[in-house]
Amino acid sequence: MTSIAYQLLESHLLEGTLSPGEEIKLKIDQTLTQDSTGTMVYLQLEAMGIDDIQTELSVAYIDHNMLQTGFENPDDHEFIQSAAAKYGLVFSKPGGGICHQVQLEQFAAPGKTLVGSDSHTPTAGGLGALAIGAGGLDVAVAMASGFYFLKVPKVLNVRLRGKLKPGTNGKDVILAILGKKTVKGGTGYIVEYSGDGVKNLSVTDRATICNMGAELGATTSVFPSDEVTRAFLKRHGREEAFVPLAATEDAVYDEVLDIDLSAIEPAVAKPHLPDQYEKVKDLGMVKVDQVAIGSCTNSSYTDMMKVAQILKGKKVHEDVSLVISPGSATILNALSKNGALAIMIEAGARILESACGPCIGMGQAPKSGAVSLRSFNRNFKGRSGTKDAKIYLAGPETCAASAIAGYITTPDSVDAVEEPDHYEHATNYLIYPKEKAARPKDVKMGPNIKPFPMAHPLEDGFEKTILLKASDNVTTDDICPSTAKLLPYRSNIPELSKHAFSTLVDDFKARAEKHGGGIVVGGDNYGQGSSREHAALLPLYLGVKAIVAKSFARIHRSNLINMGILPLVFKDPADYDKLKEGETIAMKDLKASVKSGEFILTAGREDIPLVGDFSEREKAMLLEGGYLNYTKNRRA
Repeated sequence: MTSIAYQLLESHLLEGTLSPGEEIKLKIDQTLTQDSTGTMVYLQLEAMGIDDIQTELSVAYIDHNMLQTGFENPDDHEFIQSAAAKYGLVFSKPGGGICHQVQLEQFAAPGKTLVGSDSHTPTAGGLGALAIGAGGLDVAVAMASGFYFLKVPKVLNVRLRGKLKPGTNGKDVILAILGKKTVKGGTGYIVEYSGDGVKNLSVTDRATICNMGAELGATTSVFPSDEVTRAFLKRHGREEAFVPLAATEDAVYDEVLDIDLSAIEPAVAKPHLPDQYEKVKDLGMVKVDQVAIGSCTNSSYTDMMKVAQILKGKKVHEDVSLVISPGSATILNALSKNGALAIMIEAGARILESACGPCIGMGQAPKSGAVSLRSFNRNFKGRSGTKDAKIYLAGPETCAASAIAGYITTPDSVDAVEEPDHYEHATNYLIYPKEKAARPKDVKMGPNIKPFPMAHPLEDGFEKTILLKASDNVTTDDICPSTAKLLPYRSNIPELSKHAFSTLVDDFKARAEKHGGGIVVGGDNYGQGSSREHAALLPLYLGVKAIVAKSFARIHRSNLINMGILPLVFKDPADYDKLKEGETIAMKDLKASVKSGEFILTAGREDIPLVGDFSEREKAMLLEGGYLNYTKNRRA
């Protein structure tokens, strides 16, 4: 009675039992990092003092910080390349492609485990891999040790039947699921897809669905490995990596959701969350100013070819700026050879690098108050680089048709795309490691790279100020904004800390400095979105001792513990209303509270009970001052 999820967990289980909520240790086969998070990962790896990595394969990608307006980004790239050379990683140069797309094409494989310092690492679940997004320190430890700790999730089975209609995309499937389940509906789950409809979805459609499982809050998502998987691997010259994976007929799941693919219609996610679902036909005429196609969600060869098909012989509307980012150099090369690139250019599209680009606010910010339609995975307020822009998410077919029409609409028809029998991989962007004896002993660090803040062993009590009281669904973009102006400072925590929580308040750093640190109060799903551990590093640097919320997103909760910050939950969510921004609170007997899981926060004369549901390992990490201290102590 075994699901694919539990087959993969069991085959990599090193310690623990497969019971939901129990912490287990998993063997990790592969890791990936990208440059937005990678600098911290390799600084942490340096701090551990290791000689070699313990994974089968680790890849360091450059795909985020691509606007080199100063020395900061290229210095980060040089540092990551030098770390990759020192520790024996594959290094993917700028221009090689978006990490998740390249990983899918060249490295991910069914049956493998993958941990990545990016929340969209589950993209590889489209190939039948157990791929999990994590904080940078977790990935550094995975490289150093070969394992990763995880609380066993429950499994949500999404049963698919039927076949998608022309003009719809895997994007429309996951938007429909988000509309049903919301951005916190997958928290604590692995989403596993099954049913007769699976065979009618390409690997890239499956990857799109798995990619945006991150927006559900899911630990990861996974599809079976079948003949569609084998054909994909064969086209990419990797058929030997194929292994079949399927759930047993009597597999038991914690929850089941049925989806009829033939009933799926083109849809959008309206501003400012990916679960704001609406069918395009019900939307009304929404004028668009900008259309952006690409990102790790919808930048595959088939996506690009459908876009070219819709644009052929047409003209981008005079009021619309259309930008297109192919997902990898392999795809861009294929488009340049088959004429699709010329079609896009003749239509009036702007062709961007094979990189994350506008998805993370790295260029192409919309004008003030603009409507931007994007085939991306997130539409959080301000993420585009323009605070008052209205970002809609849709499939690439809808995006292409809308770029021509000037308003959100769908294409009249879209034919199926015939893929090449064999893809010519752009391998010259990849630098493979040398034999260990020939590797450099040192890394190269530019002046913008500053030491990361270190946590200290837990003090037994404190009296602090509530620096900020936030509402539901605070994102890691809110805590640590991701824009072209700020990304160059991802390796400079003191500079970046000036912008902490800046989408919510303008003066968080000043508040923290005035009061000597404090705590933050949040609502439901605090810390959703990107895996960036900077959203924990900035509060650590500014003296935040605890985050008290109604509930936490999985990765951010782990990142807080990794940095030695207490993530605590209201025992009674109604107590959230009793706390006020700016008031003084006190907590005592913290060491005993960590061990028991029961905490008391005193505000005025009110004692508010809080809960910290920590594993034995997490308790030790918090007492010792975070994961790095914990790891160093045990290595010593």
